[in-house]
Amino acid sequence: MLSLKHSFRMAVGSISSSKLRSALTTLGIVIGVAAVIANVSLGASFNQYFTEEIGSVGNNFIIIEGKVSNLFHDSEMEIIKNTPGIVGVSPLSQEVAEVTYLSTSRQITVQGVSEDYEQVGNIQMESGTFINDKDKYVAVIGHDVAYDKFDRKISNKNTIELSFIRPDGEVVTQKFKVKGIVASPETTFIQSGIEPDDRIFIPIETMNEIMDQDYYWGYFAAATSLESIDDVTDEIDKRLARDLGVPFRDLDNEDAKPYSLANQGEILEAVNQLSAVLGSLLTSVALISLIVGSIGIMNIMLVTVTERTGEIGIMKSLGFKNHEVLSLFMVESMVVGLFGGVLGIVLGVVGAYAADTAMGLPYVFPVDMILIGMLVSVIVGLLAGIYPANKAARMNPVDALRHE
Repeated sequence: MLSLKHSFRMAVGSISSSKLRSALTTLGIVIGVAAVIANVSLGASFNQYFTEEIGSVGNNFIIIEGKVSNLFHDSEMEIIKNTPGIVGVSPLSQEVAEVTYLSTSRQITVQGVSEDYEQVGNIQMESGTFINDKDKYVAVIGHDVAYDKFDRKISNKNTIELSFIRPDGEVVTQKFKVKGIVASPETTFIQSGIEPDDRIFIPIETMNEIMDQDYYWGYFAAATSLESIDDVTDEIDKRLARDLGVPFRDLDNEDAKPYSLANQGEILEAVNQLSAVLGSLLTSVALISLIVGSIGIMNIMLVTVTERTGEIGIMKSLGFKNHEVLSLFMVESMVVGLFGGVLGIVLGVVGAYAADTAMGLPYVFPVDMILIGMLVSVIVGLLAGIYPANKAARMNPVDALRHE
C-alpha cells in the first residue's frame, strides 16, 4: 500500500531530479499567487489610507452646503445644532484673499469658522490656540501657510495682512494677528475641499463683517457616532427642507433642493466600494496568471507521465493499484503547486511592502491571505494534475513496460 508520506517523498524526489524544469513549471503559480497576495494587500492598504484621510477631515462629520447664496443664516444653524445626535456645528464661509507677509503676497483660501470647528473639523494645533467666538482680528494658519508659502516662516503673534474683494468690487484690507498654527495632518488626499494645511481660519463674524454679508455658504457638523450618522443626516435634511420650504415629495430629489448634504459614512462607503471594485479587477487579472500556471503544471505532468511510462509499468506489475498510481501523480502535482504557492506568498508579501513603502501607504497585510494563497496553489496543482494522473493510472502495464 502506497502511503501519502511515501507519495510525498517520491514527488519531492522527482521534482528535485529536474530542478530547472520544476522551477519553470512553478513560475506561473509563483507569479499568480504573488500577484493575488500583493493586490489584496495593496487594496487593504489603499482602503486604510483613504479611511485615515477622510477621518482627518473631522470626526463623524456632516457637510451641509448651500447651492445658492444668502440661503443659510443663524436660524438654520440653530436647527442643525438642535437636531438629536449632533454634538457640534460650525458655520462656514470661504473666500480667496491676497495675503501679505513681509512684503510678499500670496493668494490663499481663507475660511470663516466658529470655535466649534476645532472639534468638528478634527483640528490639531502645532502651536498657539484655535480661534474662539470672542476673537475678532486674529487668524489661525495652516502648516503649509506658516512654513512654505512665504519667503520667511510665520510664527505666533506675527501680523499678516488680508485683502478681500467684496461682491460689489470693493477691496477691503485688514491686519490679523496669528494666534496659532495648525499641525499638519500628514495627509495628501483631497479632504472634501477643507484641507487645513494650506488655509487660514478667521472668526466667521469677522469674515461676514469684512464681506458685508450676514449669511453662510454652509455648515460643518459632527454626529455622536458613525453608526448614527445616516439617521442624523436624514433628520437634518427633513428639518432644513421644512424650514426652507422644500416640498416633502422632493425630499429625495437632490436637484429640487437648494442645498446638499454629505457625511463621513457615505464617503467611506463610496471609497470602500471603489476599493472593492479595484481590488476585484486587479485580482481577476492576477488570476489569469494562476490559470496559465495550472496549464503549465498540466503540460509538464503530461511530459512526466510520458517519461516515466516504464516506471509506471513496473509499479503496476508489482501490484500497485490504479488509485495508488493516481494518488502518486496527484500528490506530485499538488507539491509543485504548493512550492509555487509558498514562493508566491513570499514574493507577494515583499512586493506589497515595497509598493506600500514607495507610495507612502500604511502597510496592511491580511494574514488569512497566507492560508488562502497556499490553499489556492494546492487546489490549482490538484486540478492541473487530474488529467495526467488519470492517464498514468489507466495505463496498461504490458504496454507501459514495452514503451521506450
